Amino acid sequence: MLKNYFKIAWRNLLKNKGYSAINICGLSVGMAVAVLIGLWVYDELSFNHYHKNHDRVGQVWQFVQFGPEKSPYDVVPLPLANELREKYPDFEAVAKSAYRDVIVTYGDKMFSKPGQYVEPAFTKMMSVRIVAGIDNLKEVNAVLLSETFARSLFGSESPVNKVLKINSNRDVKVAGVFQDMPNNSTFRNTQILAPWALWTAMDAYAKRTDTQWDENSFQVFAQLREGADFAGVSAKIKDLRMKRENPPGYKPEFFLHPMNRWHLYSDFENGQNTGGLITFVWLFGIIGVFVLLLACINFMNLSTARSEKRAREVGIRKAIGSLKAQLVSQFFSESVLVVFIAFCLALLLAGLALPVFNQVAEKKIVLPLTNPLFWLAGTVFSLATAMIAGSYPALYLSSFQPLQVLKGTFKSGRFAALPRKVLVVTQFTVSVTLIIGTVVVFRQIQHAKNRPVGYSRQGLVEVDMNTPALYGHYNALKSDLMGTGAVSAYSQSSGSVTVQYGGVTNLSWPGKAPDAVPLLMSNSISHDYGQTVAWQVTQGRDFSRAYPTDSSAMIVNESALSLMGLKKPLESVLNWGGKEYRVIGVVKDMVRESPFSQISPAFYVVNYRNTNVINMRLTPDMGVADALEKVGAVFRKYDPNSPFTYQFVDTLFAKKFADEERIGKLASFFTALAIFISCLGLFGLASFVAEQRTKEIGIRKVLGASIANLWQLLSTDFVVLVLVACIISGPIAWYFMSGWLKNYSYRTEISWWIFLGTAFGALAITLLTVSFQAIRAALINPVKSLRSE
Repeated sequence: MLKNYFKIAWRNLLKNKGYSAINICGLSVGMAVAVLIGLWVYDELSFNHYHKNHDRVGQVWQFVQFGPEKSPYDVVPLPLANELREKYPDFEAVAKSAYRDVIVTYGDKMFSKPGQYVEPAFTKMMSVRIVAGIDNLKEVNAVLLSETFARSLFGSESPVNKVLKINSNRDVKVAGVFQDMPNNSTFRNTQILAPWALWTAMDAYAKRTDTQWDENSFQVFAQLREGADFAGVSAKIKDLRMKRENPPGYKPEFFLHPMNRWHLYSDFENGQNTGGLITFVWLFGIIGVFVLLLACINFMNLSTARSEKRAREVGIRKAIGSLKAQLVSQFFSESVLVVFIAFCLALLLAGLALPVFNQVAEKKIVLPLTNPLFWLAGTVFSLATAMIAGSYPALYLSSFQPLQVLKGTFKSGRFAALPRKVLVVTQFTVSVTLIIGTVVVFRQIQHAKNRPVGYSRQGLVEVDMNTPALYGHYNALKSDLMGTGAVSAYSQSSGSVTVQYGGVTNLSWPGKAPDAVPLLMSNSISHDYGQTVAWQVTQGRDFSRAYPTDSSAMIVNESALSLMGLKKPLESVLNWGGKEYRVIGVVKDMVRESPFSQISPAFYVVNYRNTNVINMRLTPDMGVADALEKVGAVFRKYDPNSPFTYQFVDTLFAKKFADEERIGKLASFFTALAIFISCLGLFGLASFVAEQRTKEIGIRKVLGASIANLWQLLSTDFVVLVLVACIISGPIAWYFMSGWLKNYSYRTEISWWIFLGTAFGALAITLLTVSFQAIRAALINPVKSLRSE
């Protein structure tokens, strides 16, 4: 019986090739989208599961209170690690960590690679898999390299026990090689692991802060013992700092952030976790379900629209004894066959789309064709799709009464098309909502990109001072670089112009409330910094070597001025760390954090000793390649054992939009496919309607109807349905997108023209889709359509 069902189903597919192709094409696209989104969601939900102890590992964070609300920070004081190790038995292991770019030299090969200085417990805690050599970070001068980096350095040679030079001044031995971390691991970029003891031996700052409770600059990871829970342990260590002597005014509260929540649940508001990227996992999961549903709707619509052609078949089957359950099984078998073919095609489409999809989503997803669980999930997914797509047609077609059908009195009825109209409206409601959402996302990105940044990014280049060779040569470096003609301005600063690094709470000003502990971002710069970045001085003046007293001067930004409430800032004297500074200037706020958030209060002082980034503005009259070649030659002169690595500030700034742009691109990709599937369904329905009304069109033409009249006749119903969808989708899109925009302090508005423009666009797409079939039907010679009469 089952074989007979599928044989009849196959014959029906071949008999109606056009409608079968539309159904299979629509379902395959919808299923391909569902497969891609399913793989993406799985990749997100399994983030950090590569690490065997992911359910017991956490990072120590802290809430601090610089104002009325608590703010989260993932950096903590280093003495905390020893305190947790020695006094809290709930911890099985604790490890300090510092992320740093490491300059590695081997022979004539030089690389700058992202690395971590860690304590020995880190490797076991994070399940670092050693593939060659041994895990030996207890030895000060031993390092571990990733497989990829080891191949770059040594090719096919064994890396074990090879001697490297790091940061131009330290020889280390390769103790082992570890397996590359997967793309869905927090540590995926780590290429070198070095001992914490090596870091403190090379860096005086790291050694000094090892005992300072109020220096928050490093990470601490911890693994709980079996049976301990994160909430309970967090409660125990919460007030650890406040119970010590001299508790700080920003009231730190320590807590453990579980590894399983690092990626998807790292947003906090006033001390409470408010989610994070999990929102987008749910969002794209829902989009995947809806896109697949659109394809199922096409199947339902075309199957029920052609009901009169299947009515006689149903009548005869019932007359000779077929039960309703058998007819339902017959129609479900047709659905299963179509879905099976569509799933095979969907896997092909997904495989072809994966390279582009991975590039947009910044993933390394592959189709797990060798995994039995994938095929099991695919089978369940296909059967579920077949049940959804075939349910309504099967129940509808099997309900025909044989007496009416065989007497020839069966008509589908005036309201038979109502469910199909509802489904078309549903399709376009989803599609139009997605279009509006995508437009709002890109408008928000553009709104932030157009935000005044307070400095000029054009031709601005940064070089990190990663090795000691670049320190202490300010004037010589500046002279040589300016002498090349490739550089028009030169300066140094504590960190990038695109990032705010350190903040302080011990800055005092006239009128400051005694109990206030606001955070102000501190910046050490050279005299030429303002000229190099082209910041905008609104009051007073810039730093100048012509004023020796500028060593005790300070420049504040507008946000700091607003916070302090200084009426006459240029006459104000501030106190920082027991030293007095006179305010000599106010600069416009510079966008150095997220371009979507408020700008932090900040101040600038001249301090050459604390700078670690070189800023240069390239001469606009010289080609970029030539300029960088000349600049590189100067840096190689001062630091011959390090590669010349640089970054354009406009590229660094563009990275701040990466998450939003990725969301926008993914949304537009799925929106385009949703529109395609919806239009495919419209095309099929329009084709069927035109076929059904062939004789009516012939009679109208004989009676004088023009092609325009007939086009209007066949298009009006579909246009009305899409208009209804636009009206319904407007409030839905506004509700969800206005909620999304609330996540940003600096945000665009949802303008009325977005809804109107989207409605016109949807109508235009509808008319284009329907018009082909409408005009084609209108052009048919009435003699041919009426000759049977």
